[in-house]
Amino acid sequence: MRKKTGTGIAAILLSAMLTGCAGAGQDTVYDDEITQSKKELSFAEQLAADSGDVELVVWGAEEDQEMLQQILSDFEEAYRGKATFHITCEIQSESACKDALMSGLEEGADLFAFADDQLTTLVAAGALEPIENQKQVRDENLEGAVEAASIGDTLYAWPLTADNGYFLYYDSRYITQEDAASLDRILEIAAEQNKKFTMDWSSGWYVYAFFGNTGMEVGLNEDGITNYCTWNQKGTTVSGADVAQAMLSIAASPGFFNTDDSGFLNGVRDGSVIAGVSGVWNAVAVEEAWGEGYAAASLPVYSCAGEQIQMASFSGYKMIGVNAYSDHHAWASLLAQWITSEENQNLRFQLRGQGPSNRKASQSAAVQDSPAIAALLDQSQYACLQRIGGNYWDPVTDFATTMANGNPDGKNLQELLDEMAEGIMAP
Repeated sequence: MRKKTGTGIAAILLSAMLTGCAGAGQDTVYDDEITQSKKELSFAEQLAADSGDVELVVWGAEEDQEMLQQILSDFEEAYRGKATFHITCEIQSESACKDALMSGLEEGADLFAFADDQLTTLVAAGALEPIENQKQVRDENLEGAVEAASIGDTLYAWPLTADNGYFLYYDSRYITQEDAASLDRILEIAAEQNKKFTMDWSSGWYVYAFFGNTGMEVGLNEDGITNYCTWNQKGTTVSGADVAQAMLSIAASPGFFNTDDSGFLNGVRDGSVIAGVSGVWNAVAVEEAWGEGYAAASLPVYSCAGEQIQMASFSGYKMIGVNAYSDHHAWASLLAQWITSEENQNLRFQLRGQGPSNRKASQSAAVQDSPAIAALLDQSQYACLQRIGGNYWDPVTDFATTMANGNPDGKNLQELLDEMAEGIMAP
C-alpha cells in the first residue's frame, strides 16, 4: 500500500456512484497533474478512474470468514465490469486489529473490522480518514453506533454491530418479567429456591453498572491516556460509600454468586443459576439450557441510599474501517458501505446472531424476536461508551473483589473508595 494523495470523498448515494461509473472506459489515462489533483474528484469519478485491477485485503474475525466470503462474492457480482477485483479475506481478531495495524499501516488490510474503543488511536495514527456520505450513515444507524464511530461530529468508520454490551438473563420458570425489573426481588427468589443470581465483580466492565447512573463519573481525560473519577465523592444524594454499602448488601445475600462468564454458564447448565448478567455471546448456550424458561431483559434497579437506581452498563460496537493508505480507497470505501448495509447486517444476524447497528435491521421482526438482542437494545438507553484509560481496571477489580468478599478486614469504605479513585486517576 501507499499513502493516497487525498481522498476527498463526496457524499453521494449508490445510484449516483453507478451512474458515474457507467460512462467510464478502462483505457482512460490520467497524467501526473490529474493524479495530483485526484482529491478534487467526486467519489464516482474516483471509482471510474480506478477501473483496472483492484486488489483489496479484508480483515475479519475467524468466525465471520464464511459469511464474509458470501458478502464479498455478492459485491464482485454487483460491480462486475466496473473493475477487475482481487479481494482477499484474512483472519484478524477485531479486538487485536489496532495492534496489528500499528505494526505497519502501509502493509495493513484495506478494510478491517474493529472494536469501537480502538477508534481514537487509529485516527490519531492516521489510519482512518473521515468517511464519505456522512449524513446517510448517520440517518441509517443507531445513535449510539454513530457516536462510537465518531470523534466529535466526524464519522471515521462504518457502524457494523451494536451488540457488545450486557444485560440480564433470567429463567422465567422462577422469575417473572415483573420480578426481573428488581435486583432485590431476583435475589429474594434465588435465595428462596436455593439458586443463584450471578455477576462478575472481578471485571470493571460489569462493576460500572453500580456507579453509572448515580451522578458519579469516570472517563478519559483529553490527553487520551489518564482518567478522571468521582466514584469516591461525599456529601451528595448518592455517595460512593452508599454504592459500596449497596454492593456489600448484595454480596451478603445467599442468592448472590460472584463469578466470571464460565461460572455463569456452568451454573445455567447445572441448574444452580436462574439469573445473571452477561452478553449475547452466551444466548445460544443459555437458551439450550433453559429451554422454554429462557428470557432476557435490561438490567434491573438496585437498592442504594433509600432509592431504586437503574443499573447502567458499558456499551460496545464493532465497525468497519478503511485504511487511509489503501491504493484503492474509493473501492474499499464502497465495499465498507456494502458490508455494513441493511441487507448484510440482516445476513450477519441470521448467520452469526450479531445485533445490527442499522436502524431498520434492528427493528426487524427477527431481531425483535431475539430475547438477547431485544434486551441489549433496551439496555442501550442506560449505557455509555467505554472510554477509559488502562489504569481503570486493576483498582476497580481490587475494590469490587473486596466488596464481593464482604470487606473481610472491615476497612473504612471511604478509604477503600479513595484508594480506588486514586488508582484509576494515576498518571
